[in-house]
Amino acid sequence: MKTKLLYAAGLVLVALSFTSCEETCKVCQQNTYVSGTLENEGSPAEYCGTELIKIEATPDFVLGSSTTKWECD
Repeated sequence: MKTKLLYAAGLVLVALSFTSCEETCKVCQQNTYVSGTLENEGSPAEYCGTELIKIEATPDFVLGSSTTKWECD
């Protein structure tokens, strides 16, 4: 009887020690600035995991005085 209770208690402790794997998510949008002034604001959308990493690794696109970049909160 004691071994069954000890086994059950151990099983409960092991189950409680596992945490869920939550992905990191952020809301991002692509914005265009002309001479430092916000000219065009993209639609915000939520990105998670590898999609978010890809967006955050995307370099700014500069064409003359215009800069288009991803911004995430």
